[in-house]
Amino acid sequence: MQPNGTSERERLGHVRPAVWRNPLPEPRYGLVVVGAGPAGLVAAHGAAALGVKVALVERNLLGGDCLNTGCVPSKTLIRTSRLYAGMREAPHFGVPSPDGIRVDFPEAMRRLRDIRARMSGADSVQRLVEAGVHVFFGQGSFTSHDTLAVGGVTLRFNRAIIATGARPDSPSIPGLAEAGFLTNENVFALTELPRRLLVIGGGPLGCELAQAFSRLGSRTTIVQDWPLFLPREERDAAQILSTAFAREGIEVRLNTQVERVQVEGGEKRVDLVSDDFRSTVVVDAILTGTGRLPQLAGLDLEAAGVESDPVAGVKVNDFLRTTNRRIYAAGDVCAEYKFTHVADETARIAVRNALFLGRKRASSLIVPWCTYTDPEIAHVGLYVRQARERGIPVRTFTIPMNDVDRAIMDGEEAGFVKIHLLDGTDRILGATIVARHAGEMINEITLAMEARIGLSKLAHVIHPYPTQAGAIRMAADAYERTRLTAPVRSLLRRWLSVVTRVEAI
Repeated sequence: MQPNGTSERERLGHVRPAVWRNPLPEPRYGLVVVGAGPAGLVAAHGAAALGVKVALVERNLLGGDCLNTGCVPSKTLIRTSRLYAGMREAPHFGVPSPDGIRVDFPEAMRRLRDIRARMSGADSVQRLVEAGVHVFFGQGSFTSHDTLAVGGVTLRFNRAIIATGARPDSPSIPGLAEAGFLTNENVFALTELPRRLLVIGGGPLGCELAQAFSRLGSRTTIVQDWPLFLPREERDAAQILSTAFAREGIEVRLNTQVERVQVEGGEKRVDLVSDDFRSTVVVDAILTGTGRLPQLAGLDLEAAGVESDPVAGVKVNDFLRTTNRRIYAAGDVCAEYKFTHVADETARIAVRNALFLGRKRASSLIVPWCTYTDPEIAHVGLYVRQARERGIPVRTFTIPMNDVDRAIMDGEEAGFVKIHLLDGTDRILGATIVARHAGEMINEITLAMEARIGLSKLAHVIHPYPTQAGAIRMAADAYERTRLTAPVRSLLRRWLSVVTRVEAI
């Protein structure tokens, strides 16, 4: 049931005011943006700040998934669950655990709603209006190569950006729809903690929420039809997380398919099959996290001459231009990497290329990402397997977190910093970090790659002591030591011998 209250009324007042009336349209807009998630908001604000007449069209809520059903609520809940885990781990730090730790799930969800409402102000219709953006609520549908219909009016444009995002890709499992299931779109409306939770999908979303709900008290099982979870990540990184899950009591069933779901006596009975082994688990709730598909419904892209694919999304070239030269796309509706920060950056590229004859390429982006489990897994650039597939020789420098002083002090020794170089050089090709704060640490590597700074330079970057990010400098120091070859050491010894004799004279 969708909760109601002051926070929800505040959020909806910001992102979909009940009394809103669409404005009278301009004869022609310099830019029409379809979709008001992260990409659409960045594009609208950016273009309006440059003096362009902008119309923003949103069929549901301003802020999109990120604010309403994605990053903001999920990371808020993860933080609460991490605090409960910390209380249980108190003896590890020489402190008795609090007596009778009791999870107050409704209060945790109230905090989530309060924070979401607070942050919704940044995405509000009021801010858009103040910026000079015309906001239209309703389903936008293209009617020609330069027109879009919404709410009974037609918007004419010189340029348009499609930024309608993506939606959950729910699996087709017999009985699942009838039994009812959760996705990111409704899981944050829960007011009661599921006692037993089945998570279908071992990707980032599934892993993050499985761990969060487990720490809040749900008996949690992850089912993944692949023989591994987090299939994109390096295997040693996923193994560290697998060990953490096992320690926390999260059951992970790999190479397992959900065959059928039935409801008996108010309980959901889920039939599983792995090879020839069949089993049934009984749960109170099912959460699906099996990926996302581009949101294309109702756009009538054919009328605008825009090609698309139901899985890959809107077809764009490297400059984010569609098959209609007037129309560009940004964010999850067209991007391979469906992250908020990618939506933000592709929106900036689309605005620049669409309005100012820019030639910024999406392929030039260096994109980091992070799975916000505990420990976190962050990555940027190439994986070793990708480099090998492309015939690129790689040398890797790895620092285990249990060699890092601050990680030892914090009791957060699980993980590593792994940096991949082009063999024979100090050029950074990629990196993976597994650590409690890996999402923060990966930024230093990303900056170095963006600025074309080699790993040897990072050996000279002073880090405050003690920090877990010091592991990056330790990796750089390890690289520097490889440059001290036998001939170099011999030359240095001879030089020092000469200097010593000169000083003695």
